[in-house]
Amino acid sequence: MTTTISVQKTGEDAASKDLKVTVPVERVREAEAKAVKYYASRARLPGFRPGKAPEAIVRKRFNDAIRQAVLEELLQESWQTAVESEALKPISDPAVRNLRFEEGSPLEFDLHVDVRPEVKLEKLSGFTVTKTAPAVEDAQVDEQLDRLREQKAAWLPVDGQKPAEGNLVRVEVVPMDEQGAAAEGGEPQAYDLVLGQNQAVPQLEEQIMALLPGESGEAAITFPDDHPDVSRRGQSRRVRVTLREVKRQELPALDDAFAREIGEFEHVDALRAAIRTDLEKEAAREADAKVRGDLLEQIVTANAVPAPESLVHRLMHGYADMYQIPKEQLPAFEAQFHQVAEQQVRRDLALDAVLEAHPELKASEGDVDAKVAEMAEARGVPAGQVYASLQKANRLAELERAVTEEKVFKFLLDQNTVADATSQRPS
Repeated sequence: MTTTISVQKTGEDAASKDLKVTVPVERVREAEAKAVKYYASRARLPGFRPGKAPEAIVRKRFNDAIRQAVLEELLQESWQTAVESEALKPISDPAVRNLRFEEGSPLEFDLHVDVRPEVKLEKLSGFTVTKTAPAVEDAQVDEQLDRLREQKAAWLPVDGQKPAEGNLVRVEVVPMDEQGAAAEGGEPQAYDLVLGQNQAVPQLEEQIMALLPGESGEAAITFPDDHPDVSRRGQSRRVRVTLREVKRQELPALDDAFAREIGEFEHVDALRAAIRTDLEKEAAREADAKVRGDLLEQIVTANAVPAPESLVHRLMHGYADMYQIPKEQLPAFEAQFHQVAEQQVRRDLALDAVLEAHPELKASEGDVDAKVAEMAEARGVPAGQVYASLQKANRLAELERAVTEEKVFKFLLDQNTVADATSQRPS
């Protein structure tokens, strides 16, 4: 009688395989005998010397544990057999379905396996992308200066006036019941918020701006679908709001004293120059990122890189878990993000295909160390401190992937044409 595990392919797409696995009765019995022997040698049963209890008693006493041990051994062995016989390249643990494990019968089950699709990139060169880093306008510098001034601004009390957008208010909010009384357990909750910055639902802000300090009013509010508190999303309720305090923001003067307070700048012009330099660097980074995205999109299109639905679905569910999307909102979420997930899947498959064809591009230990040293120098801290921080946050693999992508993109850009159309700021 054969003891060979049978693996039969029952379905597949570019990124998954469905397999039917059959473990013959003889192999199941071998695994059972091994498990029984293991428990018999360790059993401490009344009336029997250690290791001398009859097999029938051991089986009865440890039936569940023996069954579990047999399943674990045979599932693991079956998985290894499937990987080898089907030359699988799994990207996640398999899903076991339709398990059938009955006394005197073969062990049978189905496996669903997500696998890395076979992607062949026939064309990697001959593409042209345009790099454009728009000039930094004076208005952008002024906007950054205003933000710095807001961070250093003083908040001064406002008396006898209704608040307006931009004012800082302190309010007390009490939820109401259907009879117009404070809801059970509805203690006043105090909040500080700046009006006009989406820190409260619109109906509440409208009511606040209709009050003078010390006054109260009621409003019917509806929590938006993206409210941080998932339990409140889409919920409506009536609240009483009391305006306790109003403050206006007074910005500091934009002078040399302000520049020195912000940093090591002798005058405002030096601060402006530093801000412009930072904005230009950010524009250059964004332009580089767009060049990479445009080039990769051309490669994906030219090579017809697929976006298997199983991988798209898996990625969307990852997004949904990350953003804590409720089950009832999943269909709308998936419809909204399906195209984004498809693009991400194609991008990842293309990059992985390049790396598979050119394994020398994978980040080495030295490459990662050099990146850590670069990060440490930028932060002004020891490299060991940065490394320890990344290790503690489990982000070393993420950094290695980022360094690998840097090398892959350099490899691709070296084979293609980048036309520079960077805008220049008028002198």
